[in-house]
Amino acid sequence: MTLPSRFYPVVPDAAWVRRVALAGARFVQLRLKDATEDEIRRQAAEADAACRAEGATLVLNDHWRVAIELRLDWLHLGQEDLLEADLPAIRAAGLRLGVSTHSHEELEAALAARPDYVALGPVYPTTLKKMPWAPQGLERLGEWKRRIGALPLVAIGGISLERAAGCLAAGADAVAVVSDVVNHPAPEQRVAEWRALDGAAPG
Repeated sequence: MTLPSRFYPVVPDAAWVRRVALAGARFVQLRLKDATEDEIRRQAAEADAACRAEGATLVLNDHWRVAIELRLDWLHLGQEDLLEADLPAIRAAGLRLGVSTHSHEELEAALAARPDYVALGPVYPTTLKKMPWAPQGLERLGEWKRRIGALPLVAIGGISLERAAGCLAAGADAVAVVSDVVNHPAPEQRVAEWRALDGAAPG
């Protein structure tokens, strides 16, 4: 399958989802941390509505029960969440699934779940959170792509627009981006620049 975009911003709340969707992002992950279930449900619904209004696709991170309840289209799971998630229920709900990987063992676990994409990271050093894994590098991206074949591969971790071309050349089908958008002094302009990966002119 083909992902909706090569540019895949990962943002912390529904307001950011709306902001990047309005700016032209077409594949957006909502990664909510430290929120109550009611808040997660509210923000996920708000984010989904914002994406649908702009013709974008929302991916909800972690919260598979909410994704099923709201009839979302996409879900992303980390390895710990993958162990606890009800995969038959997720599939029965029609959710498409992305899974994080950081090692060969985690890749095997991800593939056993029959995901719709696999993410590998961190490709580069990242300051967002403490990582127990060393940077994977571009060579590992190529190795993962050879292993998974036609299954889409998402690169994540420390990636700036300037590093994106190298990730795509190494085998990534899309690039997940956090700091290079949400910490940028002009996020909307940065989204426009990233959209050039899909052939959309910055504007």
